[in-house]
Amino acid sequence: MFRSFEWLIGLRYTRAKRRNRFVSFISATSIIGITLGVTALIVVISVMNGFQDELRHRILGMTAHATISETNHALQDWQSLAERVRGEPHLVASAPYIQAEAMLSAPPNVSGAIVRGIEPSEENAVTDIGQHMVAGKLVDLKPGSFGIVLGQALAENLGVTVGDKLMLITANVAVTPVGGLLRQRQFTVVGLFKVGMYEYDRGTAFIDLKDAQALFRMGNSVTGLRLKLDDMFKAPWVAHDLNLKLGSPYWTTDWTKANGNFFRAVQTERTVMFIILSLIVAVAAFNIVSTLVMVVTDKRGDIAILRTLGASPASIMGIFLISGTVIGLIGTLVGLTIGVGIALNVETIVPWIEHLTGTQFMPADVYYISEVPSRLDWNDVWHVGLMAFGLSFLATLYPAWSASRVQPAEALRYE
Repeated sequence: MFRSFEWLIGLRYTRAKRRNRFVSFISATSIIGITLGVTALIVVISVMNGFQDELRHRILGMTAHATISETNHALQDWQSLAERVRGEPHLVASAPYIQAEAMLSAPPNVSGAIVRGIEPSEENAVTDIGQHMVAGKLVDLKPGSFGIVLGQALAENLGVTVGDKLMLITANVAVTPVGGLLRQRQFTVVGLFKVGMYEYDRGTAFIDLKDAQALFRMGNSVTGLRLKLDDMFKAPWVAHDLNLKLGSPYWTTDWTKANGNFFRAVQTERTVMFIILSLIVAVAAFNIVSTLVMVVTDKRGDIAILRTLGASPASIMGIFLISGTVIGLIGTLVGLTIGVGIALNVETIVPWIEHLTGTQFMPADVYYISEVPSRLDWNDVWHVGLMAFGLSFLATLYPAWSASRVQPAEALRYE
C-alpha cells in the first residue's frame, strides 16, 4: 500500500500552484469532462429505461400477455376453451375479443380505426383500458345498444363526444335488391379513453362483443381469447406449454412475438447509446494522460530530489497514480451525484423547461408517448461509476510509470 508521504505529495499535485496554473487548469477540465460524461450517461440510460418500461406498460395495457386463436379461422367454442385453460400455472384471467378494421364516419369527418369487440365485465381483468377512461365507463357498452368507446384523439379527429352518434362502416358486403353494399351501423359514443400513446388514442375503438358478432357476422365465434399472467416475462414459456397441451387447431402467441422486434429495437438503441456515451467518458478519462504527462514534465526536478532522498521508483509511481486517480474519483463522484439527481427529477425538470421555452419536446402525434419518462436503475449507476473510475485509473498507468523511470542525474543536470 501507499505510504503517507505518497498520499501527501500525490494530493498536493492535484491542487493549483502559482508556479504552473495551466497544469491545474487541465486537471480541472479533466474532472469536468468526466463529470459531464458520467452525468449524461446516467440520465440517458435512465430515460431509456423509463421509455422502455412505459412503452411496455402501455402496449400491454391495451393488448394482452398472451392470445389463443384458431389457425386460419375464428375461434368457435371459446367458452369451453376458457374453461380448459383456467387454472393453468401463472394464468390470472382470460377474456374473448373480436378485432377488425372499420371506417368511422361523423360527417364531414371520416377516419379508419381498429374496432375491438369486448366483454365489458371481463375486459378489465386482462387489460388496463378501464383505468384510462376520461369519460363514461366500459360497462356502458351494453349488448344491443350499439354503444362505442373511442380514443380521445380519435374522437377529436371525428369531432364527436359522449352522446354523439357516428356511422361504423365495415368491409363486409351485404347483399341487397340493388346490389352489394358495405355493412354499416349507427353507434352512439358512450365513453372516451386516453392511454397516453397516440397510436391507440388515435386509432382504436371498443364495442360490445355481441354487437361486434352481429356487425361482422361472426355468429357465436370470436377472434381469440386474451390471457393475463401474474408475470408477463413468463409469457413465452406459458404460450409454449399451452401450444403443447391444446394442440391443433389452437395456436397461442405471446407479447414478445407480437411486439418483439419493437422492444429489441429499443434495447439495441439503449445499448448503442451506452456505448456512445461511454466513449465520451473514455475521452475525458484519457485527458488525465495528458494532464499527468505535463505534471511529470513539470515535476522532474522534484522527482529527482525525492529519488536522491531515498524514494523508490514504486513510490514515485504511487504518487502519480494517486494524483490521477483522485482526479478520476472526484469527476466520477460529482457526475454520479448530479446524474442521479437529474434522473430522479426528469419528469419535473422537462415540463419546467418546456413551459419556460414554450416548446414541446415530444409531440404526441410524432412520438409514441408525449412525456419524458425516467427510471433510475442503481445497477446502472454502479456500472457507470466503476467504468468511469476504471478508465481513469488505466489512464494514470503510463504517466506514473514514466515518472518512475526518471533518472535523478539527468533531471538535475540543468536545475
